[in-house]
Amino acid sequence: MTFANQTDFTQLPTFPVDQRPSTTPTDDTIELFGLDVVSQPSQVVIDRLLTPGRRSRVAFFNAHCGNVMAGDADYADALMTADEVLPDGIGVELSARMTGSSLTENLNGTDFTPALLKRAAAQGLSVFLLGARPGVAEDAADRLCLDIPGLRVVGTRDGYDGMADEVATIRAVNLARPDILLVAAGVPMQDLWIARNAHRLHPRICLGVGALFDFLAGRVRRAPAWVRGARCEWVWRLASEPRRMARRYLIGNVAFLTRAARAAFARQDKSDAVARVMDILLAGAALLLLSPFALLVAAAIRLDSKGPVFFRQTRVGKDGQHFSMLKFRSMYLDAEARRAELLATSDREGVCFKSRTDPRITKIGRVLRRYSIDELPQIWNILRGDMSIVGPRPALPSEVAAYPERALERLVCKPGLTGIWQVSGRAEIGFDKMIDMDIAYVRSRSVLLNIILITMTFRAVLGGRGAY
Repeated sequence: MTFANQTDFTQLPTFPVDQRPSTTPTDDTIELFGLDVVSQPSQVVIDRLLTPGRRSRVAFFNAHCGNVMAGDADYADALMTADEVLPDGIGVELSARMTGSSLTENLNGTDFTPALLKRAAAQGLSVFLLGARPGVAEDAADRLCLDIPGLRVVGTRDGYDGMADEVATIRAVNLARPDILLVAAGVPMQDLWIARNAHRLHPRICLGVGALFDFLAGRVRRAPAWVRGARCEWVWRLASEPRRMARRYLIGNVAFLTRAARAAFARQDKSDAVARVMDILLAGAALLLLSPFALLVAAAIRLDSKGPVFFRQTRVGKDGQHFSMLKFRSMYLDAEARRAELLATSDREGVCFKSRTDPRITKIGRVLRRYSIDELPQIWNILRGDMSIVGPRPALPSEVAAYPERALERLVCKPGLTGIWQVSGRAEIGFDKMIDMDIAYVRSRSVLLNIILITMTFRAVLGGRGAY
């Protein structure tokens, strides 16, 4: 690895705290746990950080950070006083949705930091890597220099003996005169260290980057792109390091979502919040617990037939609003094109098409439908707020267009993953009777009724009645 020249740095400028420009975002943020979490595209954030003359202390915020912050006042203060708090991971995204907001982009450090360094290299800026086990920062620097041509790495220092003497560490960093300092010392140490020494550090940008050096150096293998795309990278890390990560992910994630639900509940009208909090808690827990199983299902679908793992279809939600519903793909790719020619073979009365011998269904698809496994991705629709756990099933726009007027009452509430007709026979129930059941639910829905229907759903799924 080639480092930039590190000589002639004896005359260094100072940056008194009271002369630093204010860099706290005034908009495009979402308040979570008292923090102004950035809700902007990564390129917008990078442009702001690289603005000439600007100095920024950057922290990433994920579910683990939230749990640590709850019991560590100093760490909480370090996050609250940071110039930028960037959202990292699905847990933070879910907590934002509990408040009725949505984050523009997941700005996790493992992807965001290399993107920042690529832009910095184009501007001739330099970086210093501080932290991790001996040798890791050097290997990470080698990888960055290979991946980002023109990047100037002006120094590295490990997080053990290399950070033992705080005064010596700060002097080494400042003598190297980097524009950007990356600190990989874990949560909360890295952010506490940066906050404590911000007034003595000369780099324009200081970031706490967690396990980034380990990923870059190849000490920890990152999840494949398709796993990251499914927002299940935490499952990969849990499988890779079960003993170290079990408490953080299995217990910590549930604790964070519970804390987020309580915070969201306190901010909303109680009458509107109860059902939503119930949806978030149950769907969030299901997402965490079923993610490993979902990965196995995804692999089975890919092996069984050509095509994507997920099937997206426009459905009609509350008040007639359209949304994109997710399912595991259970049919061949040409299924939608062949639907019209099969309508006459429907085994169900009314406008909703169902066929026991539908030739469009794949081999694995029949198993998925038999046990309603194909519906599991709708957990994401529930977390997004498109659906609820309990409610009328979401209909196709073409079906709604053919509804008699009385059937439109089923659109008064959010569609659900399960409901009265699902636990009463599903596809064996005719259209008119389904409408009667859905209208009865709309007029009498309550938390207690929802709990009863959720409990009955397990029996219905295992029995498989009407599932085809």
